[in-house]
Amino acid sequence: MSFEGQVPETWPKVNITPNARVVLEKRYLKQENGKVIETPEDMIYRVASVVAEIEKDKYGKGTEEIQTLTSEFYTMMANLEFMPNSPTLMNAGRDLGQLSACFVLPVEDSMEEIFDAIKNAAIIHKSGGGTGFSFSRLRPKNSMVRSTGGVASGPVSFMKVFNSATEAVKQGGTRRGANMGILRVDHPDILEFIQCKEDNKEITNFNISVGITEEFMLAVREDRPYDLVDPHTGKAVGQLSATEIFNKIVDHAWQNGEPGIVFLDRLNQGNPTPLLGEIEATNPCGEQPLLPNEACNLGSINLKLMVTEKKGKMVIDWERLSRVTRSAVHFLDNVIDANLYPLPIIDEVVKGNRKIGLGVMGFADMLILLQTSYATEEAVEYAEKVMKFIQTEARIESQRLAEERGTFPNYEGSVYDGVMKLRNATLTTIAPTGTISMICSASSGVEPLFAVAYTKTVMDGTALVEVNPLFEAFAKEYGFYSPELMQKIADQGTVLGLSEVPNWVQEVFVTAQEIAPEWHIRIQAAFQKYTDNAVSKTINFANSATHEEIAEAYRLADELQCKGLTVYRDGSREEQVLSTGTQGAQSQEVKPEEESSMSVPSKPFVPEVNTIIPRPRPTTTIGVTEKIKIGCGNLYVSVNADEKGICEVFTNTGRAGGCSSQSEATARLISISLRSGLSVDAITEQIKGIRCPACMRREGVNVTSCPDAIARVIKKYNDVGINFTDIKVSSEGPALKAEKAKEISGQRNAAIEKPPVKKTHANVAPDNACPECGMSINHESGCVVCTHCGYSKCG
Repeated sequence: MSFEGQVPETWPKVNITPNARVVLEKRYLKQENGKVIETPEDMIYRVASVVAEIEKDKYGKGTEEIQTLTSEFYTMMANLEFMPNSPTLMNAGRDLGQLSACFVLPVEDSMEEIFDAIKNAAIIHKSGGGTGFSFSRLRPKNSMVRSTGGVASGPVSFMKVFNSATEAVKQGGTRRGANMGILRVDHPDILEFIQCKEDNKEITNFNISVGITEEFMLAVREDRPYDLVDPHTGKAVGQLSATEIFNKIVDHAWQNGEPGIVFLDRLNQGNPTPLLGEIEATNPCGEQPLLPNEACNLGSINLKLMVTEKKGKMVIDWERLSRVTRSAVHFLDNVIDANLYPLPIIDEVVKGNRKIGLGVMGFADMLILLQTSYATEEAVEYAEKVMKFIQTEARIESQRLAEERGTFPNYEGSVYDGVMKLRNATLTTIAPTGTISMICSASSGVEPLFAVAYTKTVMDGTALVEVNPLFEAFAKEYGFYSPELMQKIADQGTVLGLSEVPNWVQEVFVTAQEIAPEWHIRIQAAFQKYTDNAVSKTINFANSATHEEIAEAYRLADELQCKGLTVYRDGSREEQVLSTGTQGAQSQEVKPEEESSMSVPSKPFVPEVNTIIPRPRPTTTIGVTEKIKIGCGNLYVSVNADEKGICEVFTNTGRAGGCSSQSEATARLISISLRSGLSVDAITEQIKGIRCPACMRREGVNVTSCPDAIARVIKKYNDVGINFTDIKVSSEGPALKAEKAKEISGQRNAAIEKPPVKKTHANVAPDNACPECGMSINHESGCVVCTHCGYSKCG
């Protein structure tokens, strides 16, 4: 059925930013022959119609009632008050018809069942969903397999098979499959699991989390051993030091943010249907605990719009929040019936429990409008108050639906049996809102701001300053706006310490890395207190954070009853990749000025005579990026320099694909060679003119291969020069920044204890570039998200 052009003229138009329109056109709007044939209004009408229409056959509603409900759902989304998860926007009213984002599949301990899970995961990924798995039922590595007389290869080996299968499946060209892999902390293979993502190029389609038990945390607190249990026999087969395993988890999280932790016993304390079994796993970002073969559809309320002015003061609009919450619960319950599930067993389990996950986005925006710093007691109180209200209103609506339609089929024996009649076993979830928050021009989930202003380079090379619209409005209202100030903020990435910006505004516009981890966790815990499922959030740390600070975050999350935790130390993943050339430099003499930049080697290494150790990758570089047409699409080549000259090269392939791994390998080797002192001419002489059949066959391509393209860009900018002295960074050192942060903190208890480590500038190459547009990306809730083009990836 076609929905284009059917939106009544009197219905509201969708007021979105140019950035949001790009995201919609690229990822959501219907296309034919490569051309967009839907407007944003058409898309929202398509979704609203399909979700409302389900009541015609299932509940006997008439045409007029359906049209009224369609208008209600449409208006809520067109006003950007609420937005469902991406698969609903993409697939409603289309042949695929799969509307859920979150799935959990069982992995049983037999070869047949393992590969059934891989097959089912591929089907789900193709339909637009993400999958979570517990590998805890698989027998340990090297244990006996009676049926074959062989030995088991263990959970991690099978995770790699799942990962490869995921890599081979693209979700309709718009979403790539993502997975969560969980292993219980008492599984005998837990050490191998903790270490399985030391290399950032391994198991790239998984987020991993250790399933923490209450017994393990008690053993950590008491500094004693704990039992390892063979899942095949249920018997203890050994012991490990709880403290050592806890420190291993901390160490690897410090290195690259993985593994996260999930408090398994706590998930099951919140399991609404315990008679149906234990919860063993979550969706890829950790916010949706589910039973095996269960799915859940999500949606988020835009808190940025739930603020109004009364008597000259900005306050929460409770009436509007109530209306949107109830309408959203109604919408999400309908989605369960409108959904075309990829597997019959999932259809059965989902409709037995009817779980939905209503969450929020724009919490940071709400705080800004209320002139409250994210890092304060007031923010924690707002988090609790808002989520308690949403949970209460959601239950009222679910009770109304239960009266009208009946309780969820597995109600008898559930935790609600005899307490309250509900249509849905769970109602609330805090998800990372990724691209839907971009559509709504809202801050992501319950995360703080990532930047107040940044510089965006458009296709013709023009540098444009992008400023948070709320900050720009504040600056104009309170009389401190100037284009020069906006550029200055974009240059240094923060308003912290700027004399032009009032102190109270500096507090209100505090960014993620300027907030002490304690406040991140306290906000997460505040939302968790009134959330049925779980809260997806990243706890941000500065690059200089210590292992003990990470450990303390885990301990605090445990103390405050969080259901899991994800940490990310700024630049840790990029640093790990870029510093591989210096990993073995322990036995070399390190000059004092280089010592802080060197990575701590993972094991001793004695270099051979005359071995050259590349100099460390500089903290700050300046660079250029060129797009070059190659045989299989576009290649983006970035050449970066510091005061000593060109020192690194990055490549990204365009959406059409290409030899991305070979190009990356070439770029890495060139970067190491440049920092080892090899001349640019010697390097370009070796790689220029290499021929690739794809380039030779395609018209309009004037390079002979990817290496040839890289050589041309390097030579071009080596000849014209890249002036490192043009780079603009703050003259204030980290110590001075920290002092200013503490001074501001003292004025309103903002606890802004750490200054940001990174400074950004129009021409500073990002630590980690978006593979599609080349701009810098954010790490949030276990995902990477590009705020420029809408690219996102979990795992």
